[in-house]
Amino acid sequence: MNRKATIRRLIGYLKESQFLLLLACVTTIVANVLALYGPKLTGVAIDAIGGPGQVNFDKVLYYCVLMILFYVISSVLTYILQIILLQVSKKITHRMRRQVFEHLLELPVSYFDRNQTGDIVSKISYDIDTINTSLSSDILQLVTGVITVVGSLLMMLSIAPILVLVFVITVPITLVFARYRMIKVKPLFRRRSRKLGELNGFTEEMLSGNKTIKAYGQEDTIITKYDSRNEDASQAYYTADYEGSIMGPSVTSSTTSRFP
Repeated sequence: MNRKATIRRLIGYLKESQFLLLLACVTTIVANVLALYGPKLTGVAIDAIGGPGQVNFDKVLYYCVLMILFYVISSVLTYILQIILLQVSKKITHRMRRQVFEHLLELPVSYFDRNQTGDIVSKISYDIDTINTSLSSDILQLVTGVITVVGSLLMMLSIAPILVLVFVITVPITLVFARYRMIKVKPLFRRRSRKLGELNGFTEEMLSGNKTIKAYGQEDTIITKYDSRNEDASQAYYTADYEGSIMGPSVTSSTTSRFP
């Protein structure tokens, strides 16, 4: 509801792990630079193959070994980076859950009368898990994407400046497309969260009143209502995930470059 305030609060949580985040940034930059430099080494190795009887095997072997070494180091650094981000996200989500629980203890009874227990539980679990996923993977993808774009631009300038024309066309298209998809997908994920909260709230109430439902013989009625809410939640999940999954491949395919 308030994007700027939310970002400021997240930054406040992230400040508690400044050293790990700095280490993650350095690891990300080094890993992606090595991965981007690999295709250039491939091109140099190919250039060393002049033709029949003109192959410089020492040079080809040297650059092939160097390329493999770069890719191996990049993979190891990426693995270490995942561990660092998981540690950071675990600390932040643990603190968030503790603060939410402490805040719930201070709320008046009227709040719980106005909100379903299942919906409250959904916010504590699902919403915080969403933040956990964003911190552990989405931030990595964002930083990787920025480094890939900048690194690809530098590589193009060093190999063939004419390739920069590719950036002039693809990058603006990618930004416009990503903006368009974000505007369209964001309400779908909000609806998905709302439907999940409604389903959890209904389920919790029906389980709590299970004896009363059986006493009045309303099992079939409750099952019908549950099926309807479950169908709405499933459809909301499917629609949001389907529309959201389109952005990743589309943006990645238009910004990823290879250098022969």
